[in-house]
Amino acid sequence: MFDAATYQSRRRRLSKDVGSGLILLLGNDEVGMNYAANAYHFRQDSTFLYFFAVNLPGLAGLIDVDAGTETLFGDDLTVADIVWTGPQPTIAKLCKPAGIASSAPMAELETRLAAAIAKGRRVHFLKPYRAEHTLKITALLGLKPTIVASYRSEALHAAVVAQRNVKSADEVAEIERAVGVSREMYLAAMRAARPGRREYEVVAEIVRVQKANGCELAFPIICSVHGETLHNHAHANLMKAGDVMVLDSGVETERGYASDITRTIPVGGRFTAEQRVIYDLVLKTQLAAIAAIKPGVRYKDVHLLASRSFASGLKEIGLMKGDPAEAVAAGAHALFFPHGLGHMLGLDVHDLENIGEQHVGYEPGLERSGQFGLSYLRLARTLKPGFVLTVEPGLYFIPQLIDQWKADKRHAAFVNYREVEKFRNARGYRIEDDVLVTRSGNRVLGPPIPKKAEDVEAACRA
Repeated sequence: MFDAATYQSRRRRLSKDVGSGLILLLGNDEVGMNYAANAYHFRQDSTFLYFFAVNLPGLAGLIDVDAGTETLFGDDLTVADIVWTGPQPTIAKLCKPAGIASSAPMAELETRLAAAIAKGRRVHFLKPYRAEHTLKITALLGLKPTIVASYRSEALHAAVVAQRNVKSADEVAEIERAVGVSREMYLAAMRAARPGRREYEVVAEIVRVQKANGCELAFPIICSVHGETLHNHAHANLMKAGDVMVLDSGVETERGYASDITRTIPVGGRFTAEQRVIYDLVLKTQLAAIAAIKPGVRYKDVHLLASRSFASGLKEIGLMKGDPAEAVAAGAHALFFPHGLGHMLGLDVHDLENIGEQHVGYEPGLERSGQFGLSYLRLARTLKPGFVLTVEPGLYFIPQLIDQWKADKRHAAFVNYREVEKFRNARGYRIEDDVLVTRSGNRVLGPPIPKKAEDVEAACRA
């Protein structure tokens, strides 16, 4: 936990921003893998963790905005429980480090809410993303499961986003600690990416470093010589000389803050001449995008800058033609760059995504595009100091997409399909770093992780 004053300050601001009524924040429960007692690793709800701090299952927090009270609801363990878990702090003791004034058994939550509803008071809650949350709200507030989401509080959504989008110095330090662990993971992965090995052997090295640093994975590892599949979580491919491997991974610290890093690694330690051309274009584009990040700039515009960089570079090597700006406006570059430039990062690797990208990544007057590629942009809004985001441009050669566009003669004015055919087996390349928006510009977080082609090659051969 951070100090108690941090959590008290967060809850006070939340109350002020919501204005009146009661704020209900549900913690997560354990989830069984194949039966209830065999549970997945527990992960607390990030918003509950942010405001109430306690990282245990079966809890709920209630803030009475009008009365100025805060209560942590949960049940103390019985002796029968302690046989399996060992002694654990009482709910009352868990309140103190988070600065929570009072606690109560979970059964009292329903009584408290029923009394408030009987008086016509508003109960604010977030849109549930787990089925058990929907069922709990159904029981607590008397709503049908099918309408729970429509009764979510827009005021609470906006208030949570306003706080969590802007990271404090302590939060940034946690993210940097996670990036530091990622650096060790990537150095180990680069050494392990050898011809004749399987991808899961690289994953084993990553997990070893993650566990040795007391962290958890922030998301399932993407580690594949088929980087043209954007979210390829399979790790069974045999790595061969001449392959390039896309590795996208991150960890969570004990406080729940995440890193999210991608590197493209030459198996065996050398990029081919063709690979080097593509890799250097991705790096050039990433550096240009990072340089453009500062307060007051829309991230959508940074994405479009990266897209134009790709279109210009691909034109230079003969894969695209025509005016790069016109090509990007038409969406022709998305054959090679079909995803968004990045997303918010914090307690979630896609921070606050359960609340909804329209709340988090967009803003009034800025709607999501329907254009292929641009429609996947998670973060488009105007940047502010304290935002932490990812910058992850990539170039991909997806045979099925190439074949479809070619058959349809899609964007034939901008795509040189004859030359593209020569690259159809070039696979995928992506480079990603985590970046803080500062008052005057930006700062790439954490210790440097090799990304210049020659530095990546040297790390592979170390």
